[in-house]
Amino acid sequence: MSILKKLAGETLSYGFSTILGRSLNFLLVFIHTAAFMPAALGVNVKLYGYVAIANIIYTYGMETAYFRYAKEAPERYYNIILTAIILTSGLFTLGLFVFADPLMAQLGYEGKGQFMRWLALILAIDAVTAIPFARLRLERKIQLFVKAKIVSILINVGLNLFFLALLKPMHEGHWGPAFLQNLYFPSIGAGYIFLANLLANASLFYWLRSSFADFKWTWDGAEMKKLWVYSYPIMFMSLAAMFNLMFDRLLLEEFLPAGFYPGRSSEDALGIYGNCYKLSVFMSLAIQAFKYAAEPFFLGSKSAENSQSNLALVSHWFVIVCLILWVGVSSNLFWIQGLFLRQSIYWEGIRVVPVLLLANLFLGVYYTQSVWFKKTNRTYMGTIITVTGLAVTLIGNVIFIPIYGYMACAYSFLTSAIVMTLLCYVGGQKFDPAPYRWMAAIVYISLGVIAIQSGSILASLQIPLFISQNIGFICILAIILIKEFSWRNGKPSLALK
Repeated sequence: MSILKKLAGETLSYGFSTILGRSLNFLLVFIHTAAFMPAALGVNVKLYGYVAIANIIYTYGMETAYFRYAKEAPERYYNIILTAIILTSGLFTLGLFVFADPLMAQLGYEGKGQFMRWLALILAIDAVTAIPFARLRLERKIQLFVKAKIVSILINVGLNLFFLALLKPMHEGHWGPAFLQNLYFPSIGAGYIFLANLLANASLFYWLRSSFADFKWTWDGAEMKKLWVYSYPIMFMSLAAMFNLMFDRLLLEEFLPAGFYPGRSSEDALGIYGNCYKLSVFMSLAIQAFKYAAEPFFLGSKSAENSQSNLALVSHWFVIVCLILWVGVSSNLFWIQGLFLRQSIYWEGIRVVPVLLLANLFLGVYYTQSVWFKKTNRTYMGTIITVTGLAVTLIGNVIFIPIYGYMACAYSFLTSAIVMTLLCYVGGQKFDPAPYRWMAAIVYISLGVIAIQSGSILASLQIPLFISQNIGFICILAIILIKEFSWRNGKPSLALK
């Protein structure tokens, strides 16, 4: 039980910051969908898809390498890795600055080169601050980690409100002080989202100033070769994983036939899918919080606490938490959609959300199991697994988008996540076996499908919508309570076996 309490405590600490941060960040969906129609937000959906991929290239697996080797000489590896990241980030960003205009023209956004330059600076800041943030996690300085993340997000949300909820209406409605009206430039439009992000990211340097103050430029070719050999498979694995997450948005506009959705352009479809996709953030919260706490713990030195049996136990409860999130959110989309997607045009894609949530659940299970190839220095196995998952996503999207539209994107991602989870489980049982409770996970997920589908079946009955949609959710909670807890002397205790 101590392992559950320890990891749960750290996960909740990271989770609080992640949930609060993402909740604040999620206000951006409210702001953006109120300010712009789907076609106008298409540039943001597409470019942020590329940014997510570029982020991995900028850090090239060094964050995980830091966790793996820092226990040997923390300060030395911190200095070596951060030196390398600063140098390469500077080169990458310089290249994007030089070729910003032709790159944006190639992407179909002529005259929007400034957007690329802002994004290049965002990428550089993300990469340079990644190692100091990793150091905070390794040193268990959770409070500073949380503070820096939350303040940055508050600044981002505040600037979005200022630009899009204040200046934009002032300019378009010709009300308020003239100097404020003139601060908004329609030619920038959705580009203010990038500008707000850049200014918010720059604030991170203030909170991480102590980490940079004791940084010393250090270069060691032999050490960098060792770090690179360990990290480059992780980079390719992360690239494949991110392509897997983002390729649907990159391919949807390309392969969707004209007129597939009556009265909607391909740009509209991309904007609808991309913003409905953001509702799967509820699952990402649990996954990200768990990774923040578990990765430094299970990749650290061997101890009785980070044993395989404890990994299996933690994974079991991770599945339960994610299952509750999946069923709970899916059962309540009838009111969540109106709360966060402010224009009804976005509701047309709401059917993708339960599928995407389930896909993220499986992806989270994959992440919990992936510890084995990082601990055993078989990081190349992770690359093989994620490239296989990417192939599944690509094939599914190319073949089925012309037939099923953005539902093909959602189901291709789900299929890919399931395949990756199965491959990771098989590899883990061969090289570093753990007693995962896979049968219980299958049963719970199957019951989750039934619980969500029950809402559609009961919707036709003359009972309140909230009750009809949540009967299955309540039943799932009851089953978990009965199955996972035994009652002794009138008090609940975990049924660990």
